Amino acid sequence: MALHWRSLLRFRSTTRPLIIFSFCLTVIHSLGNDVDNLLMYMCKEPKIDDATQEPENCKDRLAWVECLPAPNISCRLSNGTQFKFSGEEVGFNKSIPCRNVSGYSYKVAVALSLFLGWIGADRFYLGYPALGLLKFCTVGFCGIGSLVDFMLISMQIVGPSDGSDYIVDYYGARLTRLSITNETYRRTQLSP
Repeated sequence: MALHWRSLLRFRSTTRPLIIFSFCLTVIHSLGNDVDNLLMYMCKEPKIDDATQEPENCKDRLAWVECLPAPNISCRLSNGTQFKFSGEEVGFNKSIPCRNVSGYSYKVAVALSLFLGWIGADRFYLGYPALGLLKFCTVGFCGIGSLVDFMLISMQIVGPSDGSDYIVDYYGARLTRLSITNETYRRTQLSP
């Protein structure tokens, strides 16, 4: 029996580094070209507006950040001259997505739904007065409607009535919606 445990411990001590190595190799492989891009340039963080929690220069759901090429990267300009970056000058601007917000706070909507959802305060706040009145008259559809609304609002499925997004902390729990359109395609693996 002791021999069995020794062989098991020996197996564990030899496989642990192998597992860690294969995990690291998998992570590096999954990063792919992103590792090369990290070494070539670095983009500045956007300046965040405190009121909207979105980049200050957000327009048409896009904002721009300045990117600094790494030192000793050289580029050929359109007139044929060669320019070598020192790592201090801005090389280009990169677009980042931003959201359309109009003053509805996600934290306030979830708190109203949790504590006052049974009287429809969450629906009144989000701009749905008819549903708010209906929830008020039926005491949140006997509690079931309040529970359903709490889940829908906390998962950001139900948003403000004007179609805007919630104000969520820029580095907070933002929701990214995935959608399938006619432009969506499936990437297939080619067999050798």
